[in-house]
Amino acid sequence: MFRHRRSVLAAATALVVAAAGIATATAAQAAAGCRVDYTVSSQWQGGFGAAVTITNLGDPITSWTLTWSYAAGQQITQAWNTTLTQSGAAVTARNAGYNGSVATNGTASFGFNGSWTGSNPAPTSFALNGVTCTGTAPTTGPTPTASTTPTTGPTSAPPTSSPPTGSLPSSFRWSSTGPLIGPKNDGRGIAGIKDPSVVYYNGRYHVFASTAKSSGYNLVYTSFTDWSQASSAPFTYLDTTPIGTGYRAAPEVFYFAPQRLWYLVYQTGNASYSTNPDIANPAGWSAPKNFYPSMPAIISQNIGSGYWVDMWVSCDSSTCYLFSSDDNGHLYRSQTTLASFPNGMTNTVIAMSDANRNNLFEASNVYKVDGRNQWLLIVEAIGANGRYFRSWTATGLGGSWTPLAATEANPFAGKANVASGAWSNDVSHGEMVRTNVDQTLTISPCTMRYLYQGLAPGSGGDYNSLPWRLSLLTQTNSTC
Repeated sequence: MFRHRRSVLAAATALVVAAAGIATATAAQAAAGCRVDYTVSSQWQGGFGAAVTITNLGDPITSWTLTWSYAAGQQITQAWNTTLTQSGAAVTARNAGYNGSVATNGTASFGFNGSWTGSNPAPTSFALNGVTCTGTAPTTGPTPTASTTPTTGPTSAPPTSSPPTGSLPSSFRWSSTGPLIGPKNDGRGIAGIKDPSVVYYNGRYHVFASTAKSSGYNLVYTSFTDWSQASSAPFTYLDTTPIGTGYRAAPEVFYFAPQRLWYLVYQTGNASYSTNPDIANPAGWSAPKNFYPSMPAIISQNIGSGYWVDMWVSCDSSTCYLFSSDDNGHLYRSQTTLASFPNGMTNTVIAMSDANRNNLFEASNVYKVDGRNQWLLIVEAIGANGRYFRSWTATGLGGSWTPLAATEANPFAGKANVASGAWSNDVSHGEMVRTNVDQTLTISPCTMRYLYQGLAPGSGGDYNSLPWRLSLLTQTNSTC
């Protein structure tokens, strides 16, 4: 199966992990154990943005209050997904009306903007519902190395608009860079770089992508601090790591907070994954393991002449879902509990279908919209003027989807709405730059960025040999 593929301001210039203090619960809302992932998602002179993920390692809770203190005079100026107050150095964050319930091993996330002078050290201690998260890690997986906050953020300018106080528009407008990442002249004979997944972590963009040539696919990793460096950043080919040789394609990368491990999900003919405690160490990825013993029956019964491709994991506070496509008009969804992930993927269903296979072709991305009880689904389609993305929204990952911008004339992203910088008729398989690196795949509705694969007009021939290149879209009609 030599077919496709494989998700934007994402996550983390600082990571503080505090885990699992054991205490006697004297009230219904007391948590017996907790971990907090505190990440600085962007930093500029005098200001910063941060994201916080709470993992409940104790009994289920129905509301939460998280407290911490700043040591260097930082002041919070705006927050979302929480009610946040500050008195001097002391900060108190309480759940919003829709995210108070957190199951055992479940997570709740929120974010904020702040100001700083002199330095911006991360907090060193957190307490959830009065119980200190004291540093006893879960038994599953090693701990990534904690880092301190860099004195400078990414060299590209941070967003100046307030984060998620807006909403998704009913139509989108984009500008595009030219090609940023393409094959190296290194003797590998790669024809195309495609299917990217990207996170921003510890002051660097980390990009994983498929390498394509006539003989097949594998994966590549590259990293840089600014998009102006993307074209010259070195490659690490993941067939030189424990991920190994053979058919590997269409990666998705995220940090699974309950296990404190990075996951790389990709297709191998099955839906496969590798794990790594350190995203910046390509040699640290584990050998592939499969989510399923074999292709689920409902897929084999409906795939026709298509291909099983583009596996995508997204989780809410209790459940992880795996979406996939078949190039035959079907979007599939499986699920397992957050506590069981990555094991137990079952209950595979057709989440969406279209009689015209080109209308629901492949490359699905599913994201949590920050600040709202809403998820965004985008799926690649093939139209009269090239490949483009359709979009839908839902109030739950397991629910039904409502069209948003879902036609070739009014796409999520495509030739029709890339107003400047367009170099490709195709806006194909890619991923958002997220506001959070964790398994919730959270994005801001404000000034979105999307890393996509494009193709110079007139390119033709064998699909595996097409000269795909990666470019970056930036939304130009934010509602924020």
